[in-house]
Amino acid sequence: MILLTGMLLAVIALPSEKKEENAPEAWTSMEQDRENMTEKEKLETDLEELLSGTEGVGKVRVLLTVKEEKEVFSGTEQVLSVTGVLISAEGGDNPVVIRNIQQAVMALFQVEAHKIKVMKMK
Repeated sequence: MILLTGMLLAVIALPSEKKEENAPEAWTSMEQDRENMTEKEKLETDLEELLSGTEGVGKVRVLLTVKEEKEVFSGTEQVLSVTGVLISAEGGDNPVVIRNIQQAVMALFQVEAHKIKVMKMK
């Protein structure tokens, strides 16, 4: 009985150890990928993740148009200004979802509604 109990505990412990070993590697890989992204790509990825987690939106693809501006107060630092947003979403045929997406983008980037286009993803 003791031998069977020991074997059962060993089998149960094996899968969880493998998951824990892989988790830090996956996390490190995601951090490295993010470090290699431009600021524009980071904004697009963050917006995609935010919107895809919103009810009714579904899968999302985001394309931002940006203008680089020099920050006067802090020297030569570059600041991105979002000038337009194109979003393809699975829920892009629902007027309520479209309005919610537009309001979220307007709040995040101070972009006027006519500079935001939401389309239905096929």
